[in-house]
Amino acid sequence: MAVALKSMGFLHLKKPQNHLHHRCPSQVPTLSVKRFTPMAALTSAPTVGLSETFKRLKEQGKVAFIPYITAGDPDLSTTAQALKMLDSCGSDIIELGVPYSDPLADGPVIQAAATRSLAKGTNFEVIISMLKEVVPQLSCPVALFTYYNPILKRGTERFMSTVKDAGVHGLVVPDVPLEETATLRKEALKNDIELVLLTTPTTPTDRMKAIVEAAEGFIYLVSAVGVTGARAAVSERVQDLLKEIKEATTKPVAVGFGISKPEHVKKVLGWGADGVIVGSAIVKLLGEAKSPEEGLKELEIYVKSLKSALL
Repeated sequence: MAVALKSMGFLHLKKPQNHLHHRCPSQVPTLSVKRFTPMAALTSAPTVGLSETFKRLKEQGKVAFIPYITAGDPDLSTTAQALKMLDSCGSDIIELGVPYSDPLADGPVIQAAATRSLAKGTNFEVIISMLKEVVPQLSCPVALFTYYNPILKRGTERFMSTVKDAGVHGLVVPDVPLEETATLRKEALKNDIELVLLTTPTTPTDRMKAIVEAAEGFIYLVSAVGVTGARAAVSERVQDLLKEIKEATTKPVAVGFGISKPEHVKKVLGWGADGVIVGSAIVKLLGEAKSPEEGLKELEIYVKSLKSALL
């Protein structure tokens, strides 16, 4: 795992048919995840995958907004509500993190979220159970963010079929090196799961080209060397990286790591990104709020501010 992360730059530190989004609710009721009833019959159309989502957005002259949250923080019921809120507020893809005990690519905010989630007993099985109930109610696709070990523990074939049954469309595995993605890609393809691969500021050009060739769904461009976390500014280097990737592929590119303010979003879009990924700032809001209800209210306001930067 460490070799993979180092090669990607993480270990420099130790460590729909059209989207029909409902109007963003002004208040979010407190509900138990067990009370959610699948509403597949009420959705306008089957949710499409990542690639198709980017394709439709491009046709509309739009850019993808991709929020990230950690499953089970502060609790799984809040995660379920957050997924529905993020969808209704205009998210194009939602990235859901599976909490892991040794999240090497993540900074202190997401590490803390994973620790809190695991302490409350969150595991892969209950996350899948929650997704089976909530995904039919969403109009945007969900991409699961997980480290490699949980996949190996269950067996790649079983893991892929399980997440497919839960309605997941994409998969992000930050610590798997390109050389070891063959089996993942094979099983993902069999299950219509799009395997998103990452490239970083320290990835050599030849390797970057190999990564973008193998990636599906979109290319995840890590904007900074190190781990996840909100930053004061987005590195100007990202502009050059986007240009290099765009010269190597026609696949969409989304920028993540450090995106936390509307001005960050505007800058990255101006550089030609096809999508923006916002994680730590959202996780912090939900995980450190005085209550789940307060966290959801703050999240709604924050997401609106980011979405406005995309318009």
